[in-house]
Amino acid sequence: METENITKRLKVYQITSIITILFTLVGFSYNVYRLEQSEINSNIRTSSFEMLKELANLEQIVYASHYEKDDKDGNPRTGWVKVGIITDLSLICFQEKNMQTQILHTTWKNNWATMKDNRESANNIVNSIDNVRIKIREVLKNLN
Repeated sequence: METENITKRLKVYQITSIITILFTLVGFSYNVYRLEQSEINSNIRTSSFEMLKELANLEQIVYASHYEKDDKDGNPRTGWVKVGIITDLSLICFQEKNMQTQILHTTWKNNWATMKDNRESANNIVNSIDNVRIKIREVLKNLN
């Protein structure tokens, strides 16, 4: 009788140990997943904010060139650098090639030479910048 009682207790302890190990593994796995997701979200946030800064700088270049006719602050070479940075950061921010940043690149390429004197060219670039901003806001809203 005593042997049966000990055997039952051992089975209960074994089952309890197995369940405890399973819960520990599930908890640890979930914790690792959340930490990884938090790191991804942090990278996306950081690249998003950097892109927003670069977009603002690019917009300032367009305004300086078009409205102020300032060749120093409205230097298109500086604009090319900003467009390149934005395109590179978009790979981190959007985790894929993003159509809006590709459109911005194309719009800049097609309009930078005439943005100083042509209002439509300046507006095309600014509208493209705004579209990238909208996409960034969507990405930030949808973070886990």
